Amino acid sequence: MKKKLLAMLLALAMVFALAACGEKAGEESQAPAGDSGTPATEPAGETADGAVYYLNFKPEQDAQWQELAEVYTAETGVPVKVVTAASGTYETMLTSEMAKEEAPTMFQVNGPVGLNSWKDYCYDLSGSALYGELTSEDYALKNGEEVAGIAYVIESYGIIVNTTLLAEAGYSVEDIQSFADLKKVAEDITARKGELGFSAFTSAGMDSSSDWRFKTHLANLPIYFEYQDKGINSTEAIEGTYLDQYRAVWDLYINNATCDPAELTAKTANDALNDFVTGQAVFYQNGSWEYANVVGEGKLSDEDVTMIPLYFGVGDEANQGLCTGSENYWCVNKNASEEDIQATLDFMYWCVTDETALQAITGSAGAMPSGEAGMGFAIPFKAAPESSNPFVALDAEMTAAGKTPISWNFTTMPSEEWKNQVGTALSQYAADQTDANWDNVVHWFVDNWASEYQLANG
Repeated sequence: MKKKLLAMLLALAMVFALAACGEKAGEESQAPAGDSGTPATEPAGETADGAVYYLNFKPEQDAQWQELAEVYTAETGVPVKVVTAASGTYETMLTSEMAKEEAPTMFQVNGPVGLNSWKDYCYDLSGSALYGELTSEDYALKNGEEVAGIAYVIESYGIIVNTTLLAEAGYSVEDIQSFADLKKVAEDITARKGELGFSAFTSAGMDSSSDWRFKTHLANLPIYFEYQDKGINSTEAIEGTYLDQYRAVWDLYINNATCDPAELTAKTANDALNDFVTGQAVFYQNGSWEYANVVGEGKLSDEDVTMIPLYFGVGDEANQGLCTGSENYWCVNKNASEEDIQATLDFMYWCVTDETALQAITGSAGAMPSGEAGMGFAIPFKAAPESSNPFVALDAEMTAAGKTPISWNFTTMPSEEWKNQVGTALSQYAADQTDANWDNVVHWFVDNWASEYQLANG
C-alpha cells in the first residue's frame, strides 16, 4: 500500500510540474505499431495520448487487474478502465460492449472458435513490441498471416487434493494413479463419511459460476482422446467415442460429494470453494488459477494441497499429466482510435516487461503492490520470472518427468450454445440418473456439435 501511495504522489507531482512549465503531457503520441509497415521493436512510451478499456474474462483476477490499472495510470497518466464479465457471460457482454461508442480497446478470445466470431475486430499484432516478447510463436493466434491474438497466460487444471484429509482417510496421492484408483478411494471415503466427517468431492455446482468446470473442462477429456485417436486437432462432427468415460467421471463426482445430486443447479463456484477450504471435501476439480483462493491466511497451507491429473480411464494413465493450455488470448480492437490503440499496446507491453507488473501477474502471496496476493500465472514472455504458484511448478515437474499434458481442445467446441445445452443436460441427468437422461447428454454433445458447427461456419 505504501508503494502504491508513493507512486500516486509521484504521479501527481509530475502533473503539477508539467502544468507549471505550460506543457501538455501526451504531445509525443505515435501512430499504432505496424502502420508504417515495419515491426515496432519499442512501445511509444509513457507520453502517449489515448486510453485503455480492458474487458477482462477472468473474474477470479478482477481485484488484481483493477489494482494494476491504478498503478499504471499513476505512473503514466494514461487512463485504464478494467471491466470484468461475470462467469459465463463474457461473449454476451463483449457483444454488448462492442456495440457502444466507447467499446473495449483490449479484449479476449478463447482460441480459433472465438477468433472466428471476432476476427474482423482484431488489430494485427505482428508488428507490435508485445509480439516480440513472446517466447514462442506457438502462443500467437493467427488469422491468415496476421497475428490476431496473443496468449498471455498458460494454465493447468486437474483435481486439487487436500492431502491432510486424504491422509486422515488412510491414503496418499501415490495411491491414486488412475481413474480406477480415484474411484476406489472416493467411494471408500463416502462409505465412511459419517466416521471421517468429510466427503470425497466438493459440490459440482451447475450454476453459471461453476458449470464451466464440467461442460467445458471435464468435457475436454472425451474430445482430447477422440482427437488423439484420429490424429486431428478439430472437427466439424464429434463422434462421442469416450462419452461412457465422461459419464463414469460425472457419476463419481456427483454421487460422492458434499450435497445431493438434485441440488447441483443451485450450487455455485463459491459453494465448491468453501467445501474445500473448510475441510468438507478431499477433491476439488479446478485449476492453477485457483491457488490464491485455496491457500493463504484463513485457508489451507501449501503443505495441505497438491494437484493430480484428471484421470479418465483411458490411455497410459501412469504417464498422464495435468490439462495444460490457454484459452486467454489478448486482442486489440482495430476500430478504436489510433491513440487508444497505441495506449493499449503500451499497456500490454508494460504488463509483460515491467518488474512490478510481472510480479503481480506471476507472483502469489503478497505479490501485488498493495501486499495482496498476485495472479500466480505462468506467462509466455521473455522477461517473465518463474511463477511462484506451486500448481504451475507441479505441471512443469510432471512434464520434465516425461508425463504427457492433456491439451486444451475445448477451444474447438463449436459455440457457447453447445456448452450450455450440454450443461443443462448434465444437470438433468444429475437429478435423475437414468440411461434415457444420459442419452440426452449424448444427443447434445454429438448431434448438436454438428449443428452448431454449421451455424458458426456455414
